[in-house]
Amino acid sequence: MTFDSQKQRKIMGHFATGVTIVTTDGEAGSHGLTANAVASLSLDPPLVLVAVDKRAATLEYLVKNRCFAVNILRLDQEDLSRRFAAPGPKDFSDLTITTAVTGAPILAESLAFLDCRVYEILPGGDHNIFVGEIVAGEYQGGEPLLYFSGRYRRLGG
Repeated sequence: MTFDSQKQRKIMGHFATGVTIVTTDGEAGSHGLTANAVASLSLDPPLVLVAVDKRAATLEYLVKNRCFAVNILRLDQEDLSRRFAAPGPKDFSDLTITTAVTGAPILAESLAFLDCRVYEILPGGDHNIFVGEIVAGEYQGGEPLLYFSGRYRRLGG
């Protein structure tokens, strides 16, 4: 018996998550997407994972570029989350971007970032799981943007 996917969505919607924008650049060009299926995987070696829907345009860019940055969003960056969640090409031209080791775009004003090389790509149902080896990162401080029960939230709110 298959578990009802809508029930799964509703249940998992009650698991509060941080909000990130995963970005990439390289041979295939720049792209990005809003993601909350992100987790720390290992400290030795330093690994993080990002689950990406197989239908997402960013998937092809990640596969070809072999790198990504996980930009952890601040509370006041909900507009960026919505922007990168929308389908279609991603415009980075009005954003303050830096890079670290891999060349993946880092949103200069994010709460924190991890710069990663693709370590492994694993199948995960209707998603691919990108395991990234962390090669650089920084925490800048601030209050995180959260997502819970279908809405953006703040700590204590």
